[in-house]
Amino acid sequence: MGDVSVTRRYYSCRHCLVSQIPWDDWAGLTESHLTPQAHRMVTLAGSSWSFDVARDRLKELCGLRVSDETIRRVTEKIGKQAQDWLRSSPAAINPLRKAQGHVESYTDGTCVNTREGWREMRLSVFAKRPAGQAARPEEWATRALPATTARWASAGINRSTEMGPQWAEIVRRLGLSKGFGVSVLADGAKWIWKQVAEYLPRSECVVDIFHVSEHLHACGRVLHGEYTPEARAWADERLLMLLQSGSVELLRNLDQLRVAQVSAEGARAVEDLIGYLKPNIDGLWYRDRLRRGLPIGSGMIEGACKTIVGRRLKCNGARWVAENADRLANLCCLLYSDQWASFWASKAA
Repeated sequence: MGDVSVTRRYYSCRHCLVSQIPWDDWAGLTESHLTPQAHRMVTLAGSSWSFDVARDRLKELCGLRVSDETIRRVTEKIGKQAQDWLRSSPAAINPLRKAQGHVESYTDGTCVNTREGWREMRLSVFAKRPAGQAARPEEWATRALPATTARWASAGINRSTEMGPQWAEIVRRLGLSKGFGVSVLADGAKWIWKQVAEYLPRSECVVDIFHVSEHLHACGRVLHGEYTPEARAWADERLLMLLQSGSVELLRNLDQLRVAQVSAEGARAVEDLIGYLKPNIDGLWYRDRLRRGLPIGSGMIEGACKTIVGRRLKCNGARWVAENADRLANLCCLLYSDQWASFWASKAA
């Protein structure tokens, strides 16, 4: 429709110096001179693209002319509200509570460039998924799992010791005592399992099958040469042994192999593999989870790291103030969790 110019009256008291623009109050303009709907559009653009690109896209898509600095200020302000809403509002957790399926918990970290250098941003994702069909160990890589019915995500540049209390609070809001009924899927990072043991002691721990596979293939390359068919076959055989017979049988096989090694390099590689598997032995019961139709991989959190953090916060040359990175990441969490509309509905209520 083009531009529309509006003449507004400005009133100011010469005695108390209070000023007012009644038209702005009627239209719902904020201190950024944006209507509520424009506020939402600017925040969406700032969450989706770098602020200068968002400025150009807003002008192109809807004729809204606003500076990249205004987009930055608005996005950071709303991001703080989104962060608080995700962690405290009943409306944020209700879709997950009401959804059907088993509760899955994922966590991982990815680095973000800040004014203080590279910092690790830790993500937490809770989801529900119905159980799939039972699968044999040989079918682990080809089976199809049902889609998730609901997701909740949060992100922040936090210390590892801050994550456990956050998980415990979410589990409490879901009505699951000490993590009972929750499957925690993650890599073999010690800090994750330490926090799980302390704050979610009744949960079911699952070490990501793909991380285990990576360690097996790394050991196979040392024993049989870089990227040789023998190395791949050796790793695949041990992985199938783990899936079919369990971790105890695999560790027994690796212990025998370590003793039989004639080279120090080979013995060290097998010992490193054992050192990775033994502390995680409680999370390697894959055959039972395959039988129950439950996931054994943490691919969801790998994708979340790229979707939530990598896509928006790892722009070329971007260096963030840490708290602003948290705010923007949690806006991206709203989009990832399909809770964007619910958040804005709560603001309008």
